[in-house]
Amino acid sequence: LQKMLILLHVTMCVVVGKTLMILFPNAMKRHILKQGEKSRMNKNPKFKYENWGPTFFSFKYLLFVLKVKWKRLEDEAYEGQPAPNTPVVTFNGEVRHLFDFMQDNRPLILNFGSCT
Repeated sequence: LQKMLILLHVTMCVVVGKTLMILFPNAMKRHILKQGEKSRMNKNPKFKYENWGPTFFSFKYLLFVLKVKWKRLEDEAYEGQPAPNTPVVTFNGEVRHLFDFMQDNRPLILNFGSCT
């Protein structure tokens, strides 16, 4: 049921977004560029709107957003419930799952950080 609701929501957003891009291309370009400023995507001189802007609200965009949102459904954690076995990527690019790193009854400690 959750996947169906997400499908309907994302599809409606894509249809409305695509319609607005056709009817008001300049306004949508400004809006998309403003969103790019929030993510600092616009700071990279190699990214030009003409290369990535038109991909917004395309069929590939729809499929990508659905895939991400559906995958996040599996990763939700609830208090008092078992932790999800979330996929992670190792330094050498191998996809593993959290539970792969558990050993006997030892606690698994996750340390999150950032390198900029």
